[in-house]
Amino acid sequence: MNALYNASIKDQSSKGLASFAFPEAKSSKTGVSVRYAPAEDKLWYVLRIKYGKSQAVADAIIEEGTYVYMAMVWKDVRNKETGKKQRKLFPFMNLLFVYTTAQEAEKYVKGGKESEYTTYYYNHFHTDQRGQNPPLTVSSQDMIPFVRVTALQDEHVMEVDIKKCRFVSDDIVRVTFGPFEGVTGRVARVARQNRVVVYIKGLQAGLTTAYIPPHFLEKVENNA
Repeated sequence: MNALYNASIKDQSSKGLASFAFPEAKSSKTGVSVRYAPAEDKLWYVLRIKYGKSQAVADAIIEEGTYVYMAMVWKDVRNKETGKKQRKLFPFMNLLFVYTTAQEAEKYVKGGKESEYTTYYYNHFHTDQRGQNPPLTVSSQDMIPFVRVTALQDEHVMEVDIKKCRFVSDDIVRVTFGPFEGVTGRVARVARQNRVVVYIKGLQAGLTTAYIPPHFLEKVENNA
């Protein structure tokens, strides 16, 4: 299975948030690997990919030496032949998260071989000096909870519309035990259960953890 979305996210020699490391990105086509390395001139650019082309675009970008993360979520689809529902993994919102510079991101969208299938996901909460919505970018800190949830490939993780979420409160909480240990987000009532919702500001959808018992949650103090 491709290492873009099948990854161990915890260093066994330590515990908690500090132990987190982004998984290695590997092209399924050529085996070329790229390791995530934080850099001051890079951000996570959110790219919208044409349906069915996410893996091909990811492979092409990795081969150029750029790190990508493709978040995968389980969804129920109906088999056209049998009529039965099946559980399959799909790219979250058909998005690809690319850790790169502004110049390189522009190439992937407007000039490279990937641009035929790729557009920016724009940030509709901000406008630039020209009065236009800029491409959505994400800090590494904000990517951490998102990657923690998706890298597990837990079948109970759900994609949810943020505007329709019934949040219990505005408090930010941290999961203290279990497979989602270290994940931070807000508690919402989803599928008749209290779950922690993780979302990136600017995206219309977020992700939930599985059910988390209240005694496995702690409030994050002085959250900015």
